[in-house]
Amino acid sequence: MAEIIVPELAESITEGTIAQWLKQPGDTVEKGEFIVELETDKVNVEVISEEAGVVSELLAAEGDTVQVGQVIAVVGAGSGSTASAPAAQPEAKEEVKATEAPKAAPVAEETSNEQDRTIASPAARKLAREKGINLSEISPVDPMGRVRVQDVSAHGSAPTPTKAAPASAASAPKEDDGRTTREKMSRRRQTIASRLLEVRQNTAMLTTFNEIDMTNVMALRSRKKDKFFEDHDVRLGFMSFFTKAVVAALKKYPYVNSQIDGTDIVKNNFYDIGIAVSTEGGLVVPIVRDADRKNFSEIEANIGELAKKARDNKLALSDMSGGSFTITNGGVFGSLMSTPILNGTQVGILGMHTIQKRPVAIGNEIEIRPMMYVALSYDHRVIDGKDSVGFLKTVKELLENPEDLLLES
Repeated sequence: MAEIIVPELAESITEGTIAQWLKQPGDTVEKGEFIVELETDKVNVEVISEEAGVVSELLAAEGDTVQVGQVIAVVGAGSGSTASAPAAQPEAKEEVKATEAPKAAPVAEETSNEQDRTIASPAARKLAREKGINLSEISPVDPMGRVRVQDVSAHGSAPTPTKAAPASAASAPKEDDGRTTREKMSRRRQTIASRLLEVRQNTAMLTTFNEIDMTNVMALRSRKKDKFFEDHDVRLGFMSFFTKAVVAALKKYPYVNSQIDGTDIVKNNFYDIGIAVSTEGGLVVPIVRDADRKNFSEIEANIGELAKKARDNKLALSDMSGGSFTITNGGVFGSLMSTPILNGTQVGILGMHTIQKRPVAIGNEIEIRPMMYVALSYDHRVIDGKDSVGFLKTVKELLENPEDLLLES
């Protein structure tokens, strides 16, 4: 017999949430095979079984909070099969059966097995149980096939599933009337909320704005993008231009690339640039390491790899630790202007926004130009107005004259 224990995850992480059981009681598991997915403050971690055998017991249900070192499952000896599963089931599975419509026992067992095999978030499973919906009947939007709360809500609002759930009005949750939907915050969302509030309370954060005429960058990108893709097998986007401009500006204004440690200011002599990526679970900030040493194609490739890992929920803790400055692009969602919040202990973050054609004065003439508002949020305890304005002005000048940006590289 072998116990499945929540492993040491990282120095700052002491607990996690059971996101998804990959094996059920009675299933055969090989040594080194994944048995459960844990959701932590930063990343999801898949835990392996150290022994081959049969899963005999699950000691925690999906959605439960578990501590590092806690026993969460037991693997016993044998070849195993689903039919040989013991009668004891985790609490979550009993809840599924309790809320389903009355059926003959074989059909109920088959439905339960189908639901067990469906990949779904804990919140989606909970909502499905409350609404009496079979997860296997839901068509998820996620291309990876994982059922989310939105999928359950959309399915639950259709006429057919509503008729199939014989729940009385008195026993149905208030949310079922369609006026509200209650969803428990994920561990990651709770952590994001806590840390953003902490930043607002513990820093003297200010934001300064400028605008960039994107004409020359867009023209250069248009001329070079096909050859760039042909040579490097990666697309030329705007993020490499902004990353290079930020690195050049950080070299000119080193206090923007620093952090506070007690009563000391620690200036970083490296340029690990965080690129904020929006995922279904919340915002994550993977790091482009040593961006000053990378060329445009290496930066684009690195960002592409990190973004894919973020979307696939495959980021490791090492992908997100130790950044010195962050860039966030609200423009991909159509944001015209915003004030980004500082990331962790960093003292500066650059916010990009949507490119919008506007009339601007060029000499004595009015022209329509593609313009972007940019925002630098900074910790006023470290950075004064002169450095913050100068930093943003440097970024603007380099992007409006991309040939100078190439020379800076």
